[in-house]
Amino acid sequence: MSEHQEERSYDEYRVIEDLGGWRRTHHNNELNANNIGNTVTLMGWVQFRRDHGGLIFIDLRDREGLTQVVFSPEHNTDAHERAHALRTEYVVAVRGQVRERPEGMSNSALVTGEIEVVVDEWKLLNTSETPPFPIEDRVEAGENLRLKHRFLDLRRPALANNFIMRHKAAQAVRRFLDDNGFLEIETPILTKSTPEGARDFLVPSRVNNGDFYALPQSPQLFKQMLMVSGMERYFQICKCFRDEDLRADRQPEFTQIDVEMSFADEEMVQGIAEDMVRNVFKKTLDAELPAEFPRMTYAEAVRDYGLDKPDVRFDLKHQEVTDIFKGGGFKVFAASELVKVMRVPGGAELTRKEIDEYTKYVEIYGSKGLAWIKVKEDGEWQSPIVKFFSEDEKAALAERTGCQPGDILFFQAGQADIANTALGYLRIKVGERLALIDESVFAPLWITDFPLLEWDADDKRWVARHHPFTSAQPGQLETVRENPGEALARAYDLVINGYEVGGGSIRIHTPEQQDAMFSALGIDEEEAREKFGFLMDALKFGAPPHGGIAFGLDRLIMIMCGAKSIRDVIAFPKTQKATCLMTEAPSEVGNKQLRELGIKLREKKEEKKES
Repeated sequence: MSEHQEERSYDEYRVIEDLGGWRRTHHNNELNANNIGNTVTLMGWVQFRRDHGGLIFIDLRDREGLTQVVFSPEHNTDAHERAHALRTEYVVAVRGQVRERPEGMSNSALVTGEIEVVVDEWKLLNTSETPPFPIEDRVEAGENLRLKHRFLDLRRPALANNFIMRHKAAQAVRRFLDDNGFLEIETPILTKSTPEGARDFLVPSRVNNGDFYALPQSPQLFKQMLMVSGMERYFQICKCFRDEDLRADRQPEFTQIDVEMSFADEEMVQGIAEDMVRNVFKKTLDAELPAEFPRMTYAEAVRDYGLDKPDVRFDLKHQEVTDIFKGGGFKVFAASELVKVMRVPGGAELTRKEIDEYTKYVEIYGSKGLAWIKVKEDGEWQSPIVKFFSEDEKAALAERTGCQPGDILFFQAGQADIANTALGYLRIKVGERLALIDESVFAPLWITDFPLLEWDADDKRWVARHHPFTSAQPGQLETVRENPGEALARAYDLVINGYEVGGGSIRIHTPEQQDAMFSALGIDEEEAREKFGFLMDALKFGAPPHGGIAFGLDRLIMIMCGAKSIRDVIAFPKTQKATCLMTEAPSEVGNKQLRELGIKLREKKEEKKES
């Protein structure tokens, strides 16, 4: 208690044990000029306190917003005198009269900005220590400090609004799918490890020592079982778990809108998905999305944008120039599998320091450098690499790119996947730097015709690009068997503003197709039976044609909120090291628990020595 408080009696600062029959009549973003003259009861936290001599003002905050509250000695001397004790983040209940703010004192930024509540009486519901950072949107505290005190961070209006939006979006999803004949069915959290994808989180079994459950990376096999079971249309808003490296739009546990349909093809699944997404954006943001979402093949996306999740709100398409430099004098380009260029109109304004930063940036994606050419206002080309080009190469490059004075050309050369990815992410970086992206626009896009399989150079085998239960396109069964790298999948991703928000496929529903897929993946009959025996059995008993899609709810809400990280739309997220700073998870457990599970840990020092 402060010196000022010690001068006053204990009763004046006593926190009440219960509400004493008081009930909140309005939330703090509700009152307006229509309520002038009403007696109201408000509750919340003290956002700010201002002592103007005779009057004490507080901004009272709850989840919905702010209301200005006035303690006046002329209106109630005792209530005013006790209000000197109020501090930031104290929890209070006030009862008083709604009145118009004095002339010139209204605040158009607030819904409640025309009025204030003059207090007749109030109750102290709780006190608060000084928070480690201000409870306001303009906070300069580091993310780690805010995650440590996440319960305080969530009080900030911007974050609170994210969760209001998340709730509304989830309810819109449920209503839409219910209206379209989908059943919400829960699937197990403790299941079997089927290591064909990201690493599983494993859970040891106490009852069956030495055996482990896995937390589901998705309900994939169970929703297929539900289609075999005749449920026909299923959905679930469920938790999924993947033990993988983290980034701004990825967490070890995340929420998925999972949808599956029997007797469906790509057009039907995509149609339901489009209608659902349009409905969610309309109900939640009152935003109109296109009547039909554009479509682009995987090959087109990688060719033009370098990535299979392009942000099409701005241009800066890539062009391949491998043929121009093949066998030429610039050895780096001449010997490369792929050479691509991105012309940036007006990009010559970029400084050498910025270009050096971009060079370091593309190294993240495996690139060994960044070549560039600035086209000066007099038409001269400025670059360390131009001296290696022949006149014919320069002429062909100028014609291919259509470059103009004031432009810059960025190049990536080398292994195709690295060159595409590096230039693809550089495109986004440059688009942000030059303000080419309209942040008010939502640009949905379907990506189709993915490769069914991709080659794993480390394991020297084919792996499923989507998952092992994705069907090849019609008529390609022999291609899967004879030339797996040429097979295309009946898979589709929904991309919005450069983020993959949903991905799905038409599933394999016959034993013959599934056997061909397992064979292409190098999974023999014994291994297939061990890992996926229940699926193989189910396919023998009249599995209907079926397909589905799964949406990342966290990522979808992140886009809708305009947030830069999904941590801003997950109530209690993990850090990039997969730790919770608030609860200090993961943590060590006692030897008794380990013995019950039949587990003995290696000493950490031994682990370090071995590594």
